[in-house]
Amino acid sequence: MGLAAALELARREFDVVGTVRSPAKARTVREAAEEADVEVKTALLDVTDPAACARVIDRVRPFGLVNNAGTSFTGAVEDIDEDQARAALETMTLAPMRLARLALPHMRAGGGGRIVNISSIYGRTSTPLTGWYQGAKQALEGVSDALRMEVAGDGIHVVLVEPCAIETGLWGVADEDLDRPESRYAEAYRRARSGIQLTKPLMASAGAVARVIATAMTARAPRPRYLVGPDAQIAAVLDRVAPTWLSDRVKRLPLGL
Repeated sequence: MGLAAALELARREFDVVGTVRSPAKARTVREAAEEADVEVKTALLDVTDPAACARVIDRVRPFGLVNNAGTSFTGAVEDIDEDQARAALETMTLAPMRLARLALPHMRAGGGGRIVNISSIYGRTSTPLTGWYQGAKQALEGVSDALRMEVAGDGIHVVLVEPCAIETGLWGVADEDLDRPESRYAEAYRRARSGIQLTKPLMASAGAVARVIATAMTARAPRPRYLVGPDAQIAAVLDRVAPTWLSDRVKRLPLGL
């Protein structure tokens, strides 16, 4: 769970346990929680470790689960090797659904629950240079849709949150991924890096996503999907109404493809 989301849920009087990758991340969460005068517990977890996932879920026995782990995995399909592709799918598709499977028995025992999977507008659409990230998010959405129908009768809601450009530390990772001067797509990468810098002032805050997550966790009847950010709304409409050839053209032109 992201820091902003954990703090927002804690303010709404949830008992919040945030899983983090390292002691340094745990310190960051504790300090932010103290500053906000809320209580957020932390647990160290590598979401790609099945045994560790089982231990944490059995200890916490959650009513609600927010899956937010991920990274950028930026690069043209041709430039991403199989190990990187597997890492994208493991982190952003298999891991969240593993945690969901482990949490379901505890939710049923409690009479209901919430699973909130943080997807992306890229769970609905694709653009050049982020194919494996998009593939992982689109797979997450497909499995989440099936799970939502399977557990609805148990009082468990499965929700997808679909942000577009959000101001987070992932953009620094993406910028490094796009530094590929040897690639045949070097010019497209250069343009993408410039585009990221130009659009940073327009990005939505992590707090905006956190508020949507809190709504999904507390609403009596949460929606199956929540788009976050005006650019997400625009991208969703473009992909729904524009012919594929036109949508492709609009996405290719800024990158010189």
